[in-house]
Amino acid sequence: MSKRVDLNDIVIRTELVTGDIGVITYLHGLLYKAECGFGVSFEAYVAQGLAEFYKQYDPGKDRVWICEHGGQALWPEHRLMAPRIVGFLALMHRDIAVAQLRYFLLLPEFRGIGLGKKLMGLYMEQLKHAGYRSTYLWTTREQETAISLYKRYGFQLKEEIPSNAFGKPLYEQRYELNVY
Repeated sequence: MSKRVDLNDIVIRTELVTGDIGVITYLHGLLYKAECGFGVSFEAYVAQGLAEFYKQYDPGKDRVWICEHGGQALWPEHRLMAPRIVGFLALMHRDIAVAQLRYFLLLPEFRGIGLGKKLMGLYMEQLKHAGYRSTYLWTTREQETAISLYKRYGFQLKEEIPSNAFGKPLYEQRYELNVY
């Protein structure tokens, strides 16, 4: 990017459209391979989870925040332009009072501008609006920056297990937060 991106340059929408599930899966696969050395098994895990999210989607209980910046020509000959997805977060209901935070992703060039904090604020507002009593998330120990953000919002580490699920040895961690 030639100029520094500002938070005001980002559009956040809350509805899935055609192509989103594929793009989010693709971005997770590429980013986590580059930054963490995760294998194809991680991309498959994300694809499976996003399919589950879509199948059980309830607009009163679930929410996505899709962050877009600018536009890109997909097929110029057909004048098909699409905004570039640069971030994503999902709130997925697990039962009547429990939600799961999933698929939090920010492309590297869009970190450090307050977008992560903005998404977490929107997530927390939606938890309260929808009446959830608790929320949780799974991450890996190496996601130190994200974990720091979760802790600032009150999430606490409740479980840690060794895993080889994503193509390499790591520790998966479960963080929880009581909303009320």
